[in-house]
Amino acid sequence: MCGRYAASAHPDELVEAYDVELDATGERSLSLLKNPQTPPPGEADYNVAPSKQAPVVLTRAPRTASDDTPRTGADPAPVRQLRLLTWGLVPSWAKDPSVGARMINARQETLLEKPAFARAALARRALVPISGWYEWQASPVATDTRGRPRKQPFYVTRADDRPLALAGLYEFWRNPQAGPDGEDAWLVTYAVLTTAAEPGLDRIHERQPLALEPEQWHDWLDPDLTDAGDVRSMVDAAQVPGRFTAWPVSRAVGNAGSNGAGLVEPLPRTELVGVVDPASGEVIGG
Repeated sequence: MCGRYAASAHPDELVEAYDVELDATGERSLSLLKNPQTPPPGEADYNVAPSKQAPVVLTRAPRTASDDTPRTGADPAPVRQLRLLTWGLVPSWAKDPSVGARMINARQETLLEKPAFARAALARRALVPISGWYEWQASPVATDTRGRPRKQPFYVTRADDRPLALAGLYEFWRNPQAGPDGEDAWLVTYAVLTTAAEPGLDRIHERQPLALEPEQWHDWLDPDLTDAGDVRSMVDAAQVPGRFTAWPVSRAVGNAGSNGAGLVEPLPRTELVGVVDPASGEVIGG
């Protein structure tokens, strides 16, 4: 699964890297957090966790109406936008937005079979721009103080300089307690697609987020591509192994309050305990 990631780029950098036509990160929507987000939404965040708001790229008409509103000939054309959405998808029909905490990921294999994700998969697809993601490896030889496999976090990122974009879905949920035009009228949420881990990364975890190549972005974002067969083809084509590199990092990333560039710095080999090298399979510090 994907439960934490780093998003360190400034919105201006994202606009250029992801060919965004409209930077809407200045617009605010309903947040589920009880306290102000740290760092604030849109600023460099090396520890993005569920329920936080983070930059997401989507293509739709520049309006706030629900996708359930029929289009007319007078509707503005869809444009590629950068917006701040809440991580953890809340379906439009949900009675309580807290369900989003359980729907941060959508499995690629069952994407079109799950009611919570199927409608969004056909019409509301997004790119989640990230610097890299974190995954925890359970040691085959070392245990923690409770006798369970010791877990070591890894940071995974692209091995080249191409932008990293995860396949995502987004949804709108109407706040029944809000007025029609307030900032808290709509909760806009997203989920990240996951798939089976590729060779090497499967030594860290059995799952990984589904990353899209730049040449796949246009079709994935196209709101007019609503055929289930097309969606399945795009998801299948997204599985391109060998693009990533990974290294162990500080266990501080497990604390949602930890942040800063130090979280992605490689951990010295001397500090590793029972860690499997994803490239070679060697056990380090056993």
